[in-house]
Amino acid sequence: MEVLKFTAMIDESGYLSLNIPRQLAAQEVNIVVVLNPVSSSGKQKLNYDFSDLVGRLTWRGDALCMQRTLRDEW
Repeated sequence: MEVLKFTAMIDESGYLSLNIPRQLAAQEVNIVVVLNPVSSSGKQKLNYDFSDLVGRLTWRGDALCMQRTLRDEW
């Protein structure tokens, strides 16, 4: 199995054109298409910035005991 990854453009009418490299052998293949929109800035914007909470929350209990309690509820 070989994985090819490249960026393509869908035109205004909804058509996707793919340019497949020529070095592939002539054979029957399975093709999987994953549509993952590319943001214009190249980086997705986070919904919320939690950096103002870093280091401010404290846990005053036994984490392992709480974890076991929560699992026992299942």
